[in-house]
Amino acid sequence: MTISIGDKIPSLTLKTPGAEGPADISTDSIFSGKKVVLFAVPGAFTPTCSNAHLPGFVVKADEIKAKGVDTIACMSVNDAFVMDAWSKSQNADHLLMLADGNGELTAALGLELDASGFGMGQRSKRFAMVVNDGTVELLNIDAGALEGSSAEAILDAL
Repeated sequence: MTISIGDKIPSLTLKTPGAEGPADISTDSIFSGKKVVLFAVPGAFTPTCSNAHLPGFVVKADEIKAKGVDTIACMSVNDAFVMDAWSKSQNADHLLMLADGNGELTAALGLELDASGFGMGQRSKRFAMVVNDGTVELLNIDAGALEGSSAEAILDAL
């Protein structure tokens, strides 16, 4: 079942790039007591994700944070090494890059995408949400093209 507005983010552990390599980060520490924009992409370094989705949040980060957002987090079903390299290539060091390498949070949110037809296996649907103190306030899931999960759409919704 897909997570809905009013639901709490499940308590799980993800990985994030760190100075000493991949580091554990709990969803509780990401979301508790904070307003967070979490957006997810089907894959780091893929065309739409690299040419439009992530760059939109990189460029609009200050405007989004000016609306009261504490953290902007980008998640993908990739490992922390890939997320680190992608962050560096996109100048996204001011965003929280989250590796859901096994797809555990993606599955818990009910937002899996079967991309095996593209040779990518199980991934995350393209989505963005606003989470306030662990509770989902806004959830935009894109059916195909980058639409409701773009930085512009989230900025408009804030």
